[in-house]
Order: sequence, then structure tokens, then C-alpha cells
Amino acid sequence: MTAMSLDPKLLHVLACPQDKGPLVYKDAEQLLVNERLGVAYRIDDGIPVLLIDEAQTYPAR
Repeated sequence: MTAMSLDPKLLHVLACPQDKGPLVYKDAEQLLVNERLGVAYRIDDGIPVLLIDEAQTYPAR
């Protein structure tokens, strides 16, 4: 599976669904991370899955 890059314009407008703050893109892991809350959202085939129920603990414990 090849990692896909997200468009920088998209990254600029994406926000965490929990606190509405910015997300950090982790290209190698294909995750969008909210370090304030310690959660990450996966990216499936270039599409961010920004569902609160799908969030995972970050960093993984």
C-alpha cells in the first residue's frame, strides 16, 4: 500500500471534530493528530476519517 499525500489547502481547513482545533498531518503513519487531546484520525485512501467514534489514542499505548 502506498501512502498518499494530502493537499496542503485541505490540511489548512481541516479541524478536529472534538475541539475544532488544528490537526497535524503524520504522512508516514497516514494520520491526522490532535496532540492537545492525544487522539488521531486515520486517512483511508486519501480521505480523512474525522469521526469521533473512530478516533484512536495517540501516541498508541
